[in-house]
Amino acid sequence: MPHSKNRILSRASPVDLEDLRPHLRIVEMQRGKVVVESRGRVNQVYFPHGGILSCVVELEDGWAIETGMIGNDGAFGAAQAIDSKASLHKVVVQVSGLASVVDAEHLKAVALSSPDLLALLIKYEQFLLGQVQQTAACNAVHTVEQRTCKWLVRMCDLVGTELPVTQEFLAQMMGVRRTSVTGVASHLQKEGLISYSRGKLSILDQDLLQRRACECHRTVRELYAAEFDDTERAALPFRPSTCR
Repeated sequence: MPHSKNRILSRASPVDLEDLRPHLRIVEMQRGKVVVESRGRVNQVYFPHGGILSCVVELEDGWAIETGMIGNDGAFGAAQAIDSKASLHKVVVQVSGLASVVDAEHLKAVALSSPDLLALLIKYEQFLLGQVQQTAACNAVHTVEQRTCKWLVRMCDLVGTELPVTQEFLAQMMGVRRTSVTGVASHLQKEGLISYSRGKLSILDQDLLQRRACECHRTVRELYAAEFDDTERAALPFRPSTCR
């Protein structure tokens, strides 16, 4: 069942999924696509099968700092659809992939008629809020190397070990200078944790990379496990069968 490739939809009851099915469609999320601008109206809700959506905060000086990632473990736009509120973040496709998409009005109608589906979507929003708060703390106190390793491990959890990212993009998402990321990437490559060439980064030693990361990634994993009673996933990352 294609829609069940998203872990939120896979947790929905058969009845709720059947109510949503006529309105769900599968789309290709193209890298760089802006899903919604900051303070923009959310017209569609995304349930990624693969790829990554980035929630970013734009500043007046041109920085766009990432505050959260959404992959096949989550959804974007559900809370805004239910409450008819604007998005607090700009949301862009960081890594391309497929997603199940439903118009906001249809999701709202089904969620408001189903306490179970509403509770499931609220649980994910609670997790996403926790991820944003952890990112804020992480950016304030942890080193660039710790944050880089955390960022890469989180991406690996969602899309696998082959990551289509540039050092410039990585620096911008973390709110640091490119030279800082270049130095960290060079150091990690020399130690055999990653390889990097022409905008493609490969993770060679995920376990060691995870040990070099700050505790924030582990904290976010544990938060997800606690929200969804998924203790096995806290220690074992979910990986899709393909990396787009």
